[in-house]
Amino acid sequence: MKRFALSTAAAALVAGPAAAQTVLTVSSWVPPTHSLSVAQKEWCDLLEKNTTGKIKCNILPRGVTAAPGTLDAVKNGLADVSYTVHGYTPGRFLYTQMAEFPFLGNTAEPISVAFNKVATKYPQFAAEHQGIKVISYFTHGPGIVFNTKRPVAKAEDLQGLKWRVGGGMVNEISKSLAMNVTLKPAPDSFELLSGGVMDGTLFPAESTESFKIDKLIKHATFFPGGLYNTSFVFMMNQAKYDKLSADEKKAVDAISGDTAARIFGRNWDKVDRRAIALMQANGVQMVKADGKFIADVKAKTAPLEQKWVQDAEAKGLKDSAKVLAEFRSEIAKAEK
Repeated sequence: MKRFALSTAAAALVAGPAAAQTVLTVSSWVPPTHSLSVAQKEWCDLLEKNTTGKIKCNILPRGVTAAPGTLDAVKNGLADVSYTVHGYTPGRFLYTQMAEFPFLGNTAEPISVAFNKVATKYPQFAAEHQGIKVISYFTHGPGIVFNTKRPVAKAEDLQGLKWRVGGGMVNEISKSLAMNVTLKPAPDSFELLSGGVMDGTLFPAESTESFKIDKLIKHATFFPGGLYNTSFVFMMNQAKYDKLSADEKKAVDAISGDTAARIFGRNWDKVDRRAIALMQANGVQMVKADGKFIADVKAKTAPLEQKWVQDAEAKGLKDSAKVLAEFRSEIAKAEK
């Protein structure tokens, strides 16, 4: 018995250093089945695989905070890894609004890859994220107009209804179209629509399924390239990253940037396609915006781009108009 105990202790001593493991606490403010949670887990699984288990993610059963508090939760170490919508913290981010304008692109993956490529090229974007380690920038799919009341086929149809929006540039776009909007996080949508507090919401297709409003929605209006988009950041607590060994940092960095952006974008596109099929099955009336509607939206929202260019220049992003043009060019390349 003593010999067994001795040999077991010796084996544990030998195995000890090899068994050392870095654990990242990972938080998500949407359900585990949501494309954001699925993408985050895919990234975690890839990290664990690439490090042969030396880095592992402990994915919490629920978020450490409500969606709007996520950035500060990661910054303060309540979670090591998570993601957030830039617009959930109004006034904090300006440069990333570049990824939220109308008519950017038709799928999330190319927009996300282009967004990350351009944002990481200019250090001003990282400067807006002081206190956190940016893993990647990404976006969801093209924004669609959903409502429970009536078809929306022209700009005037947007008025007279109550709309939920998530904040950021989509709020400004909505205001420029004279919409009556309220800023609320995406997870609140079911309660708002089912209770009649709101008549509609601006979402990518995916969200109708993820937030269980697919049976509530009666009308959907699609725009080529989307009416809007939403910028996200996938992030890590800076102190946690700094404590990683050189090899661990290398492993994280290897699947950050474009790789992570592609993971999030690809997962979003997959669920967007499924959600559109589900809408068709549920008899949602779908309208494609015609040339007049598109022209009206462009005319009303063009000043927002001009204002962003001026504000970004004033804050320190030189040649911001050229940066925006570069972003659109990268999306076009990625979509080919």
